[in-house]
Amino acid sequence: MSESDHRAPRRPAFFSEAALEAHGPAYDPTEQIHVAHETALALVHAGRAAADPAVTQKLVALVDDIGLSTLAELWSQRPARSLPGALWRLYVLREWVRRAPDEASREYAAGIRFTGPNHAVAGAAEPPGPQEMGRVIDEVLRGVFEGDLAVALERAAAFCRVVSAGRADISRGDEAAEQAANVLVMAEDLTVCARLWRTDALH
Repeated sequence: MSESDHRAPRRPAFFSEAALEAHGPAYDPTEQIHVAHETALALVHAGRAAADPAVTQKLVALVDDIGLSTLAELWSQRPARSLPGALWRLYVLREWVRRAPDEASREYAAGIRFTGPNHAVAGAAEPPGPQEMGRVIDEVLRGVFEGDLAVALERAAAFCRVVSAGRADISRGDEAAEQAANVLVMAEDLTVCARLWRTDALH
């Protein structure tokens, strides 16, 4: 097992650290680990087995129904390179786009000229306005439940690479640079998760 597999779980840097850390574990550690992985697997399997667009849309908009804090209690403490860790990052990404669509589109648009191939993989329409950002992230999440999950993770990773490049280009200061770097790490983790899913090793 590589050193990277032992890294502490990371939180996506779209929201403030305080917002993502504002809740403690709901269970004892052993039970929390079990529940996190079981719920993530059950959610994916239920969505894929249903083959129902209405069910898929409900799962895509899960945070709208139960709140990000509920998912955080379930999944945010799990490693980035795990199924609950990957799902947590996808839902945080969607919530960031939903809450800050102008910022998302501005950073994404700025990043395209540096990361053209990743823009193609992400599949965002041009020009990448606020509505297009929301549309592409919902498409990514739909892919988790009704398409190739590995492709969905790769699209999310590509989206993050474009955003990271754009944020680094148009934002100033150490905090913005650190956030851009964290989003790039998130992209790398999602790419690894895609490879793990293809070998039936993402748990």
